Amino acid sequence: MSMRVAQFFIVLASVGMFACSEQDAAANVATTGITGDVQLEEEERQALQDASLQDTVVKTEAEWRKILTPEQYYVLRQEGTEPPFKNKYNNNKKKGIYACAACGNPMFSSRTKFDSGTGWPSFYAPLAKDRIKEVEDRSFPGEVRTEVECARCGSHIGHVFEDGPEPTGLRYCLNSAALSFTEKK
Repeated sequence: MSMRVAQFFIVLASVGMFACSEQDAAANVATTGITGDVQLEEEERQALQDASLQDTVVKTEAEWRKILTPEQYYVLRQEGTEPPFKNKYNNNKKKGIYACAACGNPMFSSRTKFDSGTGWPSFYAPLAKDRIKEVEDRSFPGEVRTEVECARCGSHIGHVFEDGPEPTGLRYCLNSAALSFTEKK
């Protein structure tokens, strides 16, 4: 009986080691932030690993005013919204990375961008969930929305809604003035 118990534990340990090694291998594959279903491209992985973009950015409002255009300051720091259809990235079809215009934090990829018909650049997933922060927004009376902020500097980027396409069903509706774009090489 003790020989059978020993064999059982040997088999159990072997299965456990195999299962853990499979999980470790899967953890090393970078995927999109929310769904984890789309493997990131090399430029996307590099943008997320840039050590210079890891620190939290803290500035006074006077410092933000010096480095941002008036439109950027209105959107990013005063939580404004730019006009639909009359913005820089709504119709941008180029491949690349969209970052926070205030601090350079890479947040979204052209691979998850889609035409929502709203007049603002829309995405169904961020590059990585930790690059953005979702905050309850009660600025409109009787309406609760989810605001999207830059996780690095706290700037207002846009809002997220639950009416987007598969695979997430989400629509990150963003202000072009809150974004900078780096085209894929």
